[in-house]
Amino acid sequence: MHIEFRHLRTIKAIHDEGGLARAADRLNITQSALSHQVKNLEDQAGVELFVRRSKPLKLSPAGMRLLRAAERILPEVAALEAEFAGLVAGSTGRLHIAIECHACFEWLFPVLEQFRRAWPDVDVDIRPGLAFDALPALQRETVDLVISSDPEDLAGISFQPLFDYEPVFVAARGHPLAEKEFVTAEDFADQTLITYPVPPERLDAFTELLIPAGVTPQAIRQVELTAMILILVASQRGVAVLPDWVVRDIKLQSDYVTRPLTKTGLTRRLYAAVRSDESDRPFMAHFTRLARTEPLKMMRR
Repeated sequence: MHIEFRHLRTIKAIHDEGGLARAADRLNITQSALSHQVKNLEDQAGVELFVRRSKPLKLSPAGMRLLRAAERILPEVAALEAEFAGLVAGSTGRLHIAIECHACFEWLFPVLEQFRRAWPDVDVDIRPGLAFDALPALQRETVDLVISSDPEDLAGISFQPLFDYEPVFVAARGHPLAEKEFVTAEDFADQTLITYPVPPERLDAFTELLIPAGVTPQAIRQVELTAMILILVASQRGVAVLPDWVVRDIKLQSDYVTRPLTKTGLTRRLYAAVRSDESDRPFMAHFTRLARTEPLKMMRR
């Protein structure tokens, strides 16, 4: 027996309308064509699907079974068609994000909240467990966007610039280095540096300052949460280097001081890495635009 979607739509229309004439109008076909379709389906099934000479036209037990299948299958097909139409129109899709930057959560969640309101049908998720394998995961299509400060020349991957930021030295108000106008690599030689739990080659303090100068801190203490890093710094358990968007609120607090790294300060840039063939999808472009502008607004407040 070969059942097509049109057969399911026919059964449902006849049941809903209670007769062939109204069902034919609903399906936009002639009553003769509808009758032929019903006869063909009954011939295939080998049973009658309708109780003849009943008004309104009623389904037989076999017809009711086919109706139940239609009521289950047709909504799923309609939902699938709507999903595909949304994909074509760019209104639906998936945005799974991996982050190579722990501190990015400070601005990412407000951005995602705005994005969610604009694109409610896009499936959004953050995959923090992929931080060390983010770009390969992007190539494998495990994630759809990576927040990174280290662009690479990768086939099929486009790095969209977001915004520049300054890595800033943070210490307790009473710390000896608080007296300096700026800090240098050598100042870290006898310090405990509190960092996120990532390899040194992924930390601005190392890649931009310490490694080029050949300086190693006296000790490194790794902490998962930004708030905990700040608590430890205020308790004079060590010093930290954090992006300027993190320290914007503590600059006025009496427990902390912030200082530039080197006399001129350091500047880094964040990027959104996406697959090149998806970079112009409407919702992807909108997210990138939000991630480019909203963090800067937050920093100016």
